[in-house]
Amino acid sequence: MSLRINDIAPNFTVDSTAGKLTLHDWIGDSYAILFSHPKDFTPVCTTEFGAVAQLAPEFAKRNTKVMGVSVDSVEEHMKWKRDIEAVAGAPADFPIIDDTSLEVSKLYNMLPANAYLPDGRTPADSATVRTVFIIGPDKKIRLTLSYPMSVGRNFAEILRALDAIQATDGVPIATPANWVPGQDVIVALSLSDEQAREKFGSIDIKLPYLRFTKAPQK
Repeated sequence: MSLRINDIAPNFTVDSTAGKLTLHDWIGDSYAILFSHPKDFTPVCTTEFGAVAQLAPEFAKRNTKVMGVSVDSVEEHMKWKRDIEAVAGAPADFPIIDDTSLEVSKLYNMLPANAYLPDGRTPADSATVRTVFIIGPDKKIRLTLSYPMSVGRNFAEILRALDAIQATDGVPIATPANWVPGQDVIVALSLSDEQAREKFGSIDIKLPYLRFTKAPQK
């Protein structure tokens, strides 16, 4: 069965470029991003890992840890990291886990519908092991994304989505289309106009069910 938003992220213990890790312990009180790839030394994935390396300071500001999943060994990951760092101009200091057994890929239902995984498999055999999970400090899945092999992920959008998740966490608000930090947010329908004004101050009523307010400071 596919994992759904608000499911507890399945726990696992694996080897990684940062040593043996257990997911829930590694997350601790942070947010986490789990992003996966079909194989080391592939072109699109190298650019994606490079983008994550460049964004390391942004994730750190947001109390967010990042973990890469690739279906090769730690030894191969360590070699690949040199290519990633050469392309990105930034160190790939986040852990990359060894999923040669496909344990994590199967646990998170990452494999394509027609997966055929022989010995000596190619990236095409595990093609849609290219997913993103954002996980909260409560270990619940907050967001999932899946991409085909030919489409590089937009990590600026993943960062924007993380901002929206953190802005709305535990607060009766939502973010509108294309929202970025600093813009107004939508008041939840669970609040009446009076309750919304009491909680947030001024509200801008566009429609009875569409009310905007300034994003509360956390």
